[in-house]
Amino acid sequence: MNRHMARQKISEFRAKSILGRALAKPYDGVSIDTAAPLDTQLAALADDGRYVVKVDQAVKKRMKQGLVKLDRSKAQLAEDIQELASRGFRYCLIEPLHPHDSAAEHYLAFAHDRDGTSIAFSKQGGIDIEDAAESVQQLVATPENLEHIAHELAVPVDFLTAIRDTFDNSYTSFLEINPLVSNGDNPLLLDVAAEVDGEAAHLAREYWTTADFRTFRNQTPEEKVIAELASTSRASLRYEVINPDGAIFLLLSGGGASIVVADEVNNRGFGTLLGNYGEYSGNPSEAETFGYTEQLLLSLLKSSAKEKVLVIAGGVANFTDVRTTFSGVIRAIDTYADKLASQGVKVFVRRGGPHEVEGLALIQACLEKHGLLGEVHGPELPMADSVSAALAHLGVTA
Repeated sequence: MNRHMARQKISEFRAKSILGRALAKPYDGVSIDTAAPLDTQLAALADDGRYVVKVDQAVKKRMKQGLVKLDRSKAQLAEDIQELASRGFRYCLIEPLHPHDSAAEHYLAFAHDRDGTSIAFSKQGGIDIEDAAESVQQLVATPENLEHIAHELAVPVDFLTAIRDTFDNSYTSFLEINPLVSNGDNPLLLDVAAEVDGEAAHLAREYWTTADFRTFRNQTPEEKVIAELASTSRASLRYEVINPDGAIFLLLSGGGASIVVADEVNNRGFGTLLGNYGEYSGNPSEAETFGYTEQLLLSLLKSSAKEKVLVIAGGVANFTDVRTTFSGVIRAIDTYADKLASQGVKVFVRRGGPHEVEGLALIQACLEKHGLLGEVHGPELPMADSVSAALAHLGVTA
């Protein structure tokens, strides 16, 4: 079993938030999830502001693909985001427009290599940097070299030092700022791309989590259906396929619990087995839970993994009715039970909250009837133990 996750791309929103904290200049961008109501997400923006809208899914050459829209009014934002969503993209980023002189655009990148941390830089920058590849220099990130680079790019050396330190401390593997705009004591980070060590999620929690991972691909059919469902729901319904051929699929309730369970799989060294990430919360109806679960099961059934498990987990809910939501889950399982059984899928459950006794009894009876039962537990079982049971069934252990 390969215990090492590949580098994981994170959202530009998260990367800039990390850098903003390091530079003591809070980041003012707004992350947009097109699966959630836009009015709420846009409400805090100034009516008279001018904005930039761009896809935030680790896509290269966004400007050349028409995935960046410049100098937009607040009134234009919803239409811009809906257009990008229609092209299959779920996550977008809104930032204030920063007019600047293109001559002040530079290139800056940090990377880990055999010599430690190295810095690539160029006085040229922007979307045509590949045409000026010969201008890019690379140096080890020593204090002396940082001073040289700061002079070349006309930025404060403290600025570079803060980024270098945060790059090392946040388990970031690669960080690219292009363009970096020199602007006296206040350099602008116009576009940022970052990759992190996915194996270090438990160590880097104060900086990023697995929820910040992004892929450049368009949405799967299942993701699109859930996004449409979420757009008309008062509940929170998030769903993202991480590995279409994964072995571990997660039906998680509550944002905090979803991060705990996903991170537990990753921390054990089996992040590459995760098929999806997401959560439902906010007391969704039986019909909404059925629709959400149905699409998750369709993703699971498409996976080519030889053995597969479904982990249904969550914390102890305050107001989400376990019996009602499990009724939707059970209806979806009943619908696809024969296909799930034919693929040898086992289901592991850990949940608590209002009407948990009735809900857990119902789902246990369903799983026993269809031969899908792994284990069913209430809040007496730590969530980490439900992950352990699922991994044990797959024959993998940390």
